[in-house]
Amino acid sequence: MYFLSGWPKRLLCPVGSPAEAPLHVQSDPQRTFFAVLAAARLSIWYSRPSVLIVTYKEPAKSSSQFGSYKQAEWRPDSTMIAVSTANGYILFFLITSTRGDKYLYEPVYPKGSPQVKGTPHFKEEQCTPLLNLEMRKILDLQAPIMSLQSVLEDLLVATSDGLLHLIHWEGMTNGRKAINLCTVPFSVDLQSSRAGSFLGFADVHIKDMEYCATLDGFAVVFSDGKVGFITPVSSRFTAEQLHGVWSQDVVDGTCVAVNNKYRLMAFGCASGSVQVYTIDNTTGAMLLSHKLELTAKQYPDIWNKTGAVKLVKWSPDNSVVIVTWEYGGLSLWSVFGAQLICTLGGDFAYRSDGTKKDPLKINSMSWGAEGYHLWVISGLGSQNTEIESDPRSIVKQPGILLFQFIKSALTVNPCMSNQEQVLLQGEDRLYLNCGEASQTQNPRSSSVHSKPSREKSSFTGSSLESQGLSTLLGHRHWHVVQISSTYLESNWPIRFSAIDKLGQNIAVVGKFGFAHYSLLTKKWKLFGNITQEQNMIVTGGLAWWNDFIVLACYNISDRQEELRVYLRTSNLDNAFAHVTKAQAENLLLSVFRDMVVVFRADCSICLYSIERKSDGPNTTAGIQVLQEVSMSRYIPHPFLVVSVTLTSVSTENGITLKMPKQARDAESIMLNLAGQLIMMQRDRSGPQIREKDSNPGQRKLLPFCPPVVLAQSVENVWTTCRANKQKRHLLEALWLSCGGAGMKVWLPLFPRDHRKPHSFLSQRIMLPFHINIYPLAVLFEDALVLGAVNDTLLYDSLYPRSSATEQLEVLFPFCVVERTSQIYLHHILRQLLVRNLGEQALLLAQSCSTLPYFPHVLELMLHEVLEEEATSREPIPDPLLPTVAKFITEFPLFLQTVVHCARKTEYALWNYLFAAVGNPKDLFEECLMAQDLDTAASYLIILQNMEVPAVSRQHATLLFNTALEQGKWDLCRHMIRFLKAIGSGESETPPSTPTAQEPSSSGGFEFFRNRSISLSQSAENVPASKFSLQKTLSMPSGPSGKRWSKDSDCAENMYIDMMLWRHARRLLEEVRLKDLGCFAAQLGFELISWLCKERARAARVDNFVIALKRLHKDFLWPLPIIPASSVSSPFKNGKFRTVGEQLLKSQSPDPFLNLEIDASISNVQQSQRWLSNIGPTQHEIDTASSHGPQMQDAFLSPLSNKGDECSIGSATDLTESSSMVDGDWTVVDENFSTLSLTQSELEHISMELASKGPHKSQIQLRYLLHIFMEAGCLDWCIVIGLILRESSIINQILVIIQTTEVDGEMLQNIKTGLHAVDRWASTDCPGYKPFLNIIKPQLQKLSEITEEHVQPEAFQPITVGKTPEQTSTQAEESRGSSSHRSIPQGEVGGSSMVSRKEEDTTRIEEEEPFQDGTYDCSVS
Repeated sequence: MYFLSGWPKRLLCPVGSPAEAPLHVQSDPQRTFFAVLAAARLSIWYSRPSVLIVTYKEPAKSSSQFGSYKQAEWRPDSTMIAVSTANGYILFFLITSTRGDKYLYEPVYPKGSPQVKGTPHFKEEQCTPLLNLEMRKILDLQAPIMSLQSVLEDLLVATSDGLLHLIHWEGMTNGRKAINLCTVPFSVDLQSSRAGSFLGFADVHIKDMEYCATLDGFAVVFSDGKVGFITPVSSRFTAEQLHGVWSQDVVDGTCVAVNNKYRLMAFGCASGSVQVYTIDNTTGAMLLSHKLELTAKQYPDIWNKTGAVKLVKWSPDNSVVIVTWEYGGLSLWSVFGAQLICTLGGDFAYRSDGTKKDPLKINSMSWGAEGYHLWVISGLGSQNTEIESDPRSIVKQPGILLFQFIKSALTVNPCMSNQEQVLLQGEDRLYLNCGEASQTQNPRSSSVHSKPSREKSSFTGSSLESQGLSTLLGHRHWHVVQISSTYLESNWPIRFSAIDKLGQNIAVVGKFGFAHYSLLTKKWKLFGNITQEQNMIVTGGLAWWNDFIVLACYNISDRQEELRVYLRTSNLDNAFAHVTKAQAENLLLSVFRDMVVVFRADCSICLYSIERKSDGPNTTAGIQVLQEVSMSRYIPHPFLVVSVTLTSVSTENGITLKMPKQARDAESIMLNLAGQLIMMQRDRSGPQIREKDSNPGQRKLLPFCPPVVLAQSVENVWTTCRANKQKRHLLEALWLSCGGAGMKVWLPLFPRDHRKPHSFLSQRIMLPFHINIYPLAVLFEDALVLGAVNDTLLYDSLYPRSSATEQLEVLFPFCVVERTSQIYLHHILRQLLVRNLGEQALLLAQSCSTLPYFPHVLELMLHEVLEEEATSREPIPDPLLPTVAKFITEFPLFLQTVVHCARKTEYALWNYLFAAVGNPKDLFEECLMAQDLDTAASYLIILQNMEVPAVSRQHATLLFNTALEQGKWDLCRHMIRFLKAIGSGESETPPSTPTAQEPSSSGGFEFFRNRSISLSQSAENVPASKFSLQKTLSMPSGPSGKRWSKDSDCAENMYIDMMLWRHARRLLEEVRLKDLGCFAAQLGFELISWLCKERARAARVDNFVIALKRLHKDFLWPLPIIPASSVSSPFKNGKFRTVGEQLLKSQSPDPFLNLEIDASISNVQQSQRWLSNIGPTQHEIDTASSHGPQMQDAFLSPLSNKGDECSIGSATDLTESSSMVDGDWTVVDENFSTLSLTQSELEHISMELASKGPHKSQIQLRYLLHIFMEAGCLDWCIVIGLILRESSIINQILVIIQTTEVDGEMLQNIKTGLHAVDRWASTDCPGYKPFLNIIKPQLQKLSEITEEHVQPEAFQPITVGKTPEQTSTQAEESRGSSSHRSIPQGEVGGSSMVSRKEEDTTRIEEEEPFQDGTYDCSVS
C-alpha cells in the first residue's frame, strides 16, 4: 500500500535555544499549512515548498504565566489556531493573509515564458503566501488541558479535572456549562444500558480523544487506561444526552486514532500493541476487529521491549496507520493489520558493521497532503546532555523530518483492481511494473502505432500471453514515469492515477483537470486551454475504457456534477469530450466491459452503457443510463463505501451451462462498505424476458436482489471480465485482500464432466490463505499475486564515525521499492484437500499444469504440509500428508516432486514423508523404469542416508549401468565419485548428484577436467596451465590420472573398473565405435591400455563386413558408388601435385604435423599419407576431398568457409603457420586458371566429395584410427582404412607388420576378413571394388607375411615409430602452442579430435549428416 522512499529530508529550523526546539506538529484540514509548536513559539510552515512562513514568539512574562505550549488544533476553514498551554490556558490565534500582490516566495520564470501569462490562480497555486499571526483571545480553563479536538464549528476540550468543555471558535462558551464525566452513563453496550451504570470513579479524566464523523461520537482513552466511545443520543450536546460504551478488555490504553472511512478506532496500549475496535451496528457494543502487534518471530529481540504506544495516526486516505512507541521506532500497517514497514529491525536498527543504532524517537507527527509526506518532530533522545554542553551542535540536531512515501493507486482509485498491472504513485512520479516490453505486448494498440509494434512482435515471439507474463515478472526494476512538471506546478498533489488494460497509457489527476501519458510515444498530453483544466475537479476517480478516459468530475463554472469521456488520440479539449450530467456528486467510478458503474453521494448506484461512436471526423463515446439502484437503506454514510465494482461473479454456476451469454454479463455489484464486502446479484426469480421477443435496443435489465455480506475486513477486491474455458476456476473466482488475515478467494466449484451438481454441495466456497507479500494485483490465469516491498540500502560506511551522529544518511538507510510476486495455487489446492474437495483440486491443478512453475507448486504444497505435521508436538487426528501425497501421484511429476521436497527438508522428517509417499527403493526403481535417471540419482542420496551401504551400492550400480547405456556422461562421472565415496567410507557426506534442471555440460567438474586424449573443455576457454602432460599420450594426466593410479589396489576402484571394462567390451562386441569414443573421452577411460589387454579377445573384429556396415551407419558415412561416366585422370599435366606439395610445405611449421608420424615412413610416403594418395588415377581428386575446404576455396566452388568452425585449416591456422601462405594460395589460383574442367570431370569430383561422410565423422574416425594403431589392434585399423578409402593407412599397417612382431592369429583374421569384404563388395557393394583393386598389391604382401607367420610369436605392445619420450615432448609442444587458439582439426592422430570431440560428445547422437558447408558443392 504505502512504501518509504529514499532518505527522510530535514527541514532547517531557525537557530535558537534548546527551549525553542520544536515539540509538536499539526496540519490544517487541507494539509497545506503545518503548525509547529515549541515551548514558547508557534510557527506556520507551508507544505510545498516546505518553508517557514511566520512565527509568533511569546514574551517571557506571559510565557511564565501560560506555561509552555502543548497542543494545537486548527479551525476547519484554516483561519484560526487554538493552542493549549501547560497551565490550562487556551490561546486563540487568528491567521490573516496580507492583501495585495505580496507573496513570501514566488517562482521565477525566464522572460516570455508561457507559464506567467494565461494561468488563472497562478499566484495562489505557485507562490508561498505571506501570513500574519495575531493572538485574538485567551481562555483560562483552570485545569491542565489533556486533549483538544475540533468538532464542526466547536472546539471540544478535555481537562484533567474530568470535565468536557464545548467552546465556540470565537472563544465564548455559549453559556453551556462543562460536562462532568461522572454524569455520563457508560455500559458494555447500548441495549443493556441501565441508569446508574457509571464508571464510578471520581478521579477519572480523558487522556486522549478523537472525533469520528461517520460514527458520530468520540473515541476516548481514560487516565486509568480504560477505553470507550461516547456518542450523543440526540443532536443536543449535554450531559443528559451523552451515552458511553466501554471495552472490558483494554486496561492500558495510551492514545487513540480514528479511521472515518472504515469506522475503526485504534487504541494504543502500554503493552506496545494497538487494539483496533469497531462498533457493532445492532448492539452498539465495541467489537475488537484486530490487533497490530510485533511478533516474536519477526522481531525476536525487540517485540516486547518497545515501551508503550506513543502515537497512532491514520493516513489522509484512511488506508494505512502509522504507529510509534515510547522507546522509538516507527511502523506502518494497512487498515486491517498487514504490516508494511517497521524500523525496529534490519538496516533501520543496525549499522553496516553490525552494531545497534538508537531507534528514532518521535514526539509528534502529522501526515502531509495525500499521504506523500509524514512530518515528524524527532525526540532528541539520549543526546540532550550534549546539547546543553555545546550550543553550536543544535543546528545539526534533527528538528523536523519529512519522510517520503510512494503509495499504490488502489488506495485512492479502487477501480484499478480489475487490472493486472501494479501502479504506484509518488509525489511527482509513477512506478509501473510493465516495463519497456509493454510496447511489444499487443499489436492491437492504436492505428498510429500498430505498424512498428507489429514488426516488433513478430520478432519477440508468437505467443503474446507468455511474453506478457515474462514482462510482468521478468525483472525487479520499475518503469518510472516522471509526471509532467507543467501539470504539477499548478495541480500538485496528484490525487488519482489509472493505467489501461494493456499497460501502455497512464492518466493522472491533480488538484484540477487531468493529463495522460503514452508509454509508446513517451509524451504527456495536457489541456491546450488552461481555463478548461482549472474549471474541472475530478471527484470520483477515473478509469480507462479501450482508448477512452472516463472520469467523474465537478464543473466549477456550471456548478454541475458530470461524467466525461475523452478520447486518448484526439487533443485534450472539452470540444472532443462527451459530457453526461449527473444528479448528485459522483464518489466512485468503475468500468466493466462496456458498462460504467458510478456510486453517488445520495447512496445510489447508476449503471451506464458506453459505446464508441464515429461522427464524421471525430470519434467519441456515447453514454446512456441503463439502471439506477438506490442503496440508502443499507449504507449509513456514503463516505463509508470504499469501492464499487461490477462483476460476472454469481452464486449460481448453473447459469454458465444454461445461458452462456448471461454468465459473461454484469451479474452482480460488489460493494466494499467499510471493509464489509456486500454483493447484490441480479434477481432471476421473476419472469425471464427472452431476448428475441423484446427490441434488442431497449434491453430491460433485471433488478437486483437484496444485498448479501460475503466477507469482513476486506481491503481490496480483484475480479476479471475475461473468460477462459480451460481455467474457469481461476477466472470466475473473486479475490479478496484482508490485511493481516491474508487473502481469500471465493472459488466456483464445478461438477465434473458437466454432471448435474449435487444439491447439497454449494456452488462456491470461500478459502482463506496467507501470502508473504502485500497483494497489489492478481494475475488470474497465471495463478500469481504481484506486490511490492520496501528494501533498504546502508550508506553509513561512507562517512567517518566522528561525523556519523548528525548525518541522516547514517541514521537511516536508503529505502527503495522492489517488485515481488508470489504463487498462491498451492494454498488453494491445500485448502480444497482439507475440505475433502479433492476432485475440485484436481480439476484446478490440471487446468494449471502447463504453468512453468507448476512443479514448484506441488513441491511447496508437499513441503509445507510435511513441515507442519512432522514437527507438530501433538498428534494430528486427521493428517493431510497422505491426501497430498495421493493427490501428487496424479501428476507425472510425482517422483521429482517427492525427491526435491525430501532433499530440501531435514533428514529427521524423511521417515514421516516416505511413510506417506512410499518406499524410496520402490520410487528409485520407478524412476529407472521411466528412464528418469537424474531423479533416480537424487533418490540414491536418500537411500544412502536411509539404508545400509550395501543397498545403496547395489542401486548405484544399477543406475551407473543404465547411465552408461544411455550415454549420460555427467551422471556417470557423479556415480563413479559416489561409488568411490561409499567404498572409502566417505558416505557420511553424500556427494551431490545433479538435479533435473542441471545442464549436461561436460565442463563443470574438477575431477575430470584435465585429460590428455580428450580434454573436457575446448581449448579456447582453458588456461594453458591446465595442460600438464608429463606422460606419453596414451596415459591420462592431471587428477584423473591420480584417480586411476592412486589406489588402484583398492577394491572399490577395481569394482568401478570392472564395470567400465564390461561396458567397453559390450560396445566393441556390438561394433559401437562411436559410443566407445564418447565413453572413453567423457569418462577419461584408458582406452589404449585396455585395448592392448583385450587385443586378442574383445578387441578382435569377428566379422569385417558387419563392422564395415555398422561404421557406415554410425558415422553417417555413405557407401561408395561407381560413377556412371568412366573414370579418367583429369589432370594429366601433374600441376596439381605441385600445388598439393606446396600446400603441405606451407603448413609444415604447424607442430601437429609431426605428432604421430612414423619415423620409418619416407617423405614421399608422408606426403602420400597426408594427401590420401590412393593410386595414380584418383590421387588428385582425393587430395581435394580429404584436404577439404582448403582446396575447395582455391579451386572448386565459391563457398567461403573461412569462418566455419568445422573447417580443417581455418584462416587463423594458416596465418599463424607462415607468411608464405598467401603466396601459396595465389599459386593455386594461377595453376588453376590454366586447368580446364569438362562436365564429366566436374561430376566425378562432386561424386567423390559426396561419397565422403560429414567432416566431424572424418575427424572422429581418424581419432579412433590413432587409438587402435597405438593399441596394436590392426584389424580395426584396416576396417577404418577401408571406410576412409585411404591406401596410405593400409600401407602404414603393412610397414608395422613388417617391422614388428605381430600375432599370427590377428594376421590370419585380417586376411580372412579382407577376403570376406572382397566377396561382399563383388555382390552387394561394387563401389568398394576400385579401392580394393588399388590396394591389391598390399593385400598380396599381407598374405605372404601371413604364410611366413606360421608360429604366432609373443607380442609386445608398441608405440608407433618414436620412443615414448619423443612423443610426449612433441605432444607437450603441440598442446602448448595450441592452447591459445583453436586447435586445427584436419590432421590424423590424437589431435584431430581434441577440441571438436569435446564440443560434440554431449550432442553426438543428434548430429546431422553433412554438417559442413564443404560438402554442399553444386555442379553447374
